[in-house]
Amino acid sequence: MSVVHVVAAIIERDGRVLCAHRPSGMAGPGWEFPGGRVEEGETTEQALRREVLEELGVRIALAWHLGTVEHDYPTFHLSMDCFVCGLAPGEEPTSSEHDKIRWVDRDGLLSLEWLPADEGIVRQLGMCWDQTFATSHL
Repeated sequence: MSVVHVVAAIIERDGRVLCAHRPSGMAGPGWEFPGGRVEEGETTEQALRREVLEELGVRIALAWHLGTVEHDYPTFHLSMDCFVCGLAPGEEPTSSEHDKIRWVDRDGLLSLEWLPADEGIVRQLGMCWDQTFATSHL
């Protein structure tokens, strides 16, 4: 089974996180955190910054690694490095690859139909919201 290495941006602003809906893809349709593949020769942080700029047209001010999700889809294994991020001042995301983007609060996370690989990180955020987005991190 092939391994696909990706990064995901958990972008927080004003007590909400940015969620993106992908109408189709390797994992099918569903909600996810924006991001994408790590290219050969890139660090995960370089890939994160590139992918967020490509997908949302915004720059990240800072990021810290929350954890790595490993998930088996029927045709590939996904290794997803998840980063908690803040946007650079004045940045406003618009999506070029998703049919919808939405800012959701802690309670709204579970109202979305997440892609399977994102479900675990969503549950983790729900349980550790205050610790994850403490100003000492951001």
